[in-house]
Amino acid sequence: MSLTAGIDIGSITAKAAILKDGELLGTRVIFTGYNAEAAGRRVFDELLAELGLSSAEIGRIIATGYGRKGVSFADKAVTEIMCHAAGARFLDPSVRSLIDIGGQDSKAVVMDENGRVTNFTMNDKCAAGTGRFLEVMARALEADLDEFGTLSLKAERPAKISSLCTVFAESEVISLIAKGETRENIIAGIHESIASRVSAMANRIGLIAPVLMTGGVARNIGVVRALEEVIAMPVIVSPHAQLAGAIGAAALAAIPFI
Repeated sequence: MSLTAGIDIGSITAKAAILKDGELLGTRVIFTGYNAEAAGRRVFDELLAELGLSSAEIGRIIATGYGRKGVSFADKAVTEIMCHAAGARFLDPSVRSLIDIGGQDSKAVVMDENGRVTNFTMNDKCAAGTGRFLEVMARALEADLDEFGTLSLKAERPAKISSLCTVFAESEVISLIAKGETRENIIAGIHESIASRVSAMANRIGLIAPVLMTGGVARNIGVVRALEEVIAMPVIVSPHAQLAGAIGAAALAAIPFI
């Protein structure tokens, strides 16, 4: 029996996945908090306890995500690009491109038919087009972020959010609220703004279908629909979309030379 683990430390959540002989055995997600090292250890220990395993039974551990360097007990730290690509292919072997929208960055990756990364692009300089952007908008609208997706699908006419800056976009949202625009229309406009920004980034590398979306924002059906509209391609969303980085890290951990 071969057990491998992947730990993905994101800005908002820490994820862990364990594979047994190449099959997904279990996953865990917790909030990262201020201490990436502690979050990595806790999410891993909680998953081990849930599965009735000890750390000694895990053959190899790979860490990824923005906090990967802080996971001192991992055997190796590997970039998010490699891990998300591996995770996307694990979730759907037909995938040729992925769009990842995480808490603090967004990225697009294109792979060849064997799953090797051939091109990628990343936005890690600005919160616009990320989960953090959605959090700010949810606070401005006094709305539950988990309800954003379904609320946006009820919009009659998406509001226009023209600013690409989170701070200015928040001011636009506050102005729209003052003008009496419906919450549903504003949220749909926010989703269109994110889709426009992410697609502009992704189009620089030439997406190839099938496209899979990873990251926590993939759970937002409104963003997924807006992305599909602007890239003119279907977007696959796995139930494990948020865990793609951790799953990919665990899959790579099974490859000795990585």
